[in-house]
Amino acid sequence: MKYAIGIDIGGTNTRVALINENYEIKERVQFSTDANDPDKTMDKIAETIQSFETDIVGVGMSCPGPLDLINGKIIQTPNLHGKWTGFSVSKELEKRIQIPVYLENDANLAALAESVIGEGKDYDYVQYLTVSTGLGAGLVMHKKIFTGAHGFANEVANSCMKHEGPSHGMIYPGGIEAISSGTAIVERAKKKGLNVAHAGEVNDLALDGNVDAKEIMQEAKIYLANFIANIQAYIDPEIFILGGSVALKIDGFVEEVEELVKMRVFDVVKPYVKVRKSTLNEDSGLLGAACLAFLTLS
Repeated sequence: MKYAIGIDIGGTNTRVALINENYEIKERVQFSTDANDPDKTMDKIAETIQSFETDIVGVGMSCPGPLDLINGKIIQTPNLHGKWTGFSVSKELEKRIQIPVYLENDANLAALAESVIGEGKDYDYVQYLTVSTGLGAGLVMHKKIFTGAHGFANEVANSCMKHEGPSHGMIYPGGIEAISSGTAIVERAKKKGLNVAHAGEVNDLALDGNVDAKEIMQEAKIYLANFIANIQAYIDPEIFILGGSVALKIDGFVEEVEELVKMRVFDVVKPYVKVRKSTLNEDSGLLGAACLAFLTLS
C-alpha cells in the first residue's frame, strides 16, 4: 500500500493527514498555524510527517491563494502575514523532509478531490466553487487541474458582478466574493443593523420575513447564479460542485441556485446544467492534496 501526505494550511489551523492510495485518511494531526512565521509551521509539519513512521511517496499541500504555482511560493493570502509573503513553501518543506512536495491552492485541490473521488468522479469536466469565508473556484479537466498560463486560473473572487456593488476587504467592489461569500453576507447584514454571527443566521432571519435579510440572501443567490451561468457559457462543464459552509449548511441553497442558473442559459443548455453539493465536506482539501501527489507521481 502506498501512502501520501495531505496538508491543508489555513490562517488559523494547519492539518496534516496520512492518506493511502484508496484515499482513506489513516491518521490526521491538527495544530495552530503561526500566521507570521512560516518556519515554525514548516518545522511542525515536518515533525508530524516524520512521526507517522511510514514510507511516503509524495506530499500535496493546500494553501489559500493567490500563489505562484510555477515557483511554489505564496504571493499573498488574507490570513497569513509577515514572512509568509513570498515564502517558498514547497521548497522549504522539501528541505526538511526530503520528499517531493506539490503546492496548489485550496479550491483547486478541492476540485481535484471532487473529480477523482467525489461528486465529479464520473465526469471529465468538473467546475468546483467554494462558498464559505471567501469564494474560490477550481476547474478540473480529465482529472487535471486547469491553472492557466500563469497559474492564476479560477482566482475568481474579484470577478465584478455588480457596478458600484458592495465592498468587502481587499475585494473589488461588486466582486462575486463581496456579494455571495459567507463573510460578505454577514458583513452586509451587520451594516443593516442585524445581530448575526454567520450566514445561516442571516438566512434564518430571511425565512422569518426580515426584509433586509431576504434581500441580502436573494442577491447572494442571484449573483452566484449569474456567475455560474457565465461559466456554463464559457466552459460548458458537465457538473458544478458547490462546497463551503454556505452551500453545505443552508438548506435549499444549492438547489435554488441551480434553478436560477437554468433560468439564465439557453433552452438547449438547460438539461445539461447540474449544480450539486460537495460530498467531501471539510476533508476535500486534504484529499485533493493526496490526489495531487499520487497523480503527479503516477
